[in-house]
Amino acid sequence: MRRLPRFRFGRPLLILAAVAAVGAAFVVVMNPVGVPTSGAANLGGTVNTRWGRLSTLDRQLLVAVRQAGLWEIPAGQQAHQRASSPRVREVAEIIWQQHVQLDADARTTADKLGVLLPNEPNGTQKAYLREMSGKFGADYDKIFVHRLRAAHGAVFTVIAKVRSQSENSEVRAFAERSMKFVNTHMSLLESTGLVPRRALK
Repeated sequence: MRRLPRFRFGRPLLILAAVAAVGAAFVVVMNPVGVPTSGAANLGGTVNTRWGRLSTLDRQLLVAVRQAGLWEIPAGQQAHQRASSPRVREVAEIIWQQHVQLDADARTTADKLGVLLPNEPNGTQKAYLREMSGKFGADYDKIFVHRLRAAHGAVFTVIAKVRSQSENSEVRAFAERSMKFVNTHMSLLESTGLVPRRALK
């Protein structure tokens, strides 16, 4: 009685698996995770997405919010421990905890839209953190409040512009969420009584 070959279909299946693996690798290389198939979102200009056109300004908002969190989270954590004023410590805690939420939102939205985000503070923000680290007591409280209030005021204008101009529904929704956080933070910082008149212009 003749025995049937044990691996009659083994070789063709191995060839098919190899072809599939090569094809999958090609797709990954040609379309990296986070980059929409409609075009590389970080090459500049406006690209189409399933949520509407994504502009350079839209991407700038996501980058600005992410960049803000990269220095304001550690700044808030430090101020919560080092500030001499109980109110400044309280405000610092609220701000850094809310920035953690906002940062997660920015990263999720950017990933959905294929926008690359920075992973560290920029040079100016690093200088602010060094400046804060060299202050103590009331001087520390003032520099913390001044720097963060000015930073929030700057990003607030970007958010408002994007919200009024963006054609992308995901970006508009993100701008609205960001606006609530930033507006709250400005009010909290102003509640310390340490925001100078020049910062309100």
